[in-house]
Amino acid sequence: MIRKYELYGERQMRMKRIIVTCLFLCCAFVLSAQLTYGTTGLLHAPSAEMQKDKTVMLGANFMNKEITPPTWYYHTYNYYLNVTIFPFLEVAYTCTLFKAEALGLKPYGYSGFTNQDRYFSVRLRALKEGQFWKYMPAVVLGTSDPFTSSGGGVIGSSSGNGYFSRFYIAASKHLPIGSEEIGIHLSYLYNERKEYKLNGIAAGITYNPSFAPDLRVIAEYDSKDFALGATYLLFNHLHLQVELQRMQYFTGGLMFKFNLK
Repeated sequence: MIRKYELYGERQMRMKRIIVTCLFLCCAFVLSAQLTYGTTGLLHAPSAEMQKDKTVMLGANFMNKEITPPTWYYHTYNYYLNVTIFPFLEVAYTCTLFKAEALGLKPYGYSGFTNQDRYFSVRLRALKEGQFWKYMPAVVLGTSDPFTSSGGGVIGSSSGNGYFSRFYIAASKHLPIGSEEIGIHLSYLYNERKEYKLNGIAAGITYNPSFAPDLRVIAEYDSKDFALGATYLLFNHLHLQVELQRMQYFTGGLMFKFNLK
């Protein structure tokens, strides 16, 4: 009987190693970023988590056409700079590449990625987790691509530029369960876009296993689609991320993070 339990324990440990190894290998093959919008959050959905004060993030993503607004009917890439100016304020600048063919520039001799869409994101923490009550969630107000200068300047444009426009409020709470930690995230998103409407509840769960503390597994619903993914921290600065939108379309990349303090 003792030998039976020993074999069962060995099999459990073996399965844990296999799962961690598979996730690590999946992450290791990612050659291009972190989060889709270049901000702190889950995969595509927002969260109320914040980086440490004076944190700088530089990243790039391969973006499957299924995760982008319909303007991108092809796979593309983005890159970003993100700075947490204060513990409660985060600002990001993100560029997403356009193909010349999509812009009608092929007759002029251009091809491939020749232009880019640019936008800012801002996240403001209204409440810190556990600030007034130990069960209180963190709360963040945020926006991505809120303003476009085209058409004389528009906030929350419904068409034209402002492809990634969204406004949201997000709440996050992390719960210890034994030696493990589960994060629960809930948000409400809104925009006026005709071709990429976001208007509804988004939610997600994060899991940091104690046997692999640098691994973070994420499951989310971003108000449009379900997604499953993972991030892995390498050498204390490099974050690798993979995501399967609708459990089949791959998006992923690499992000380098450091602190100015």
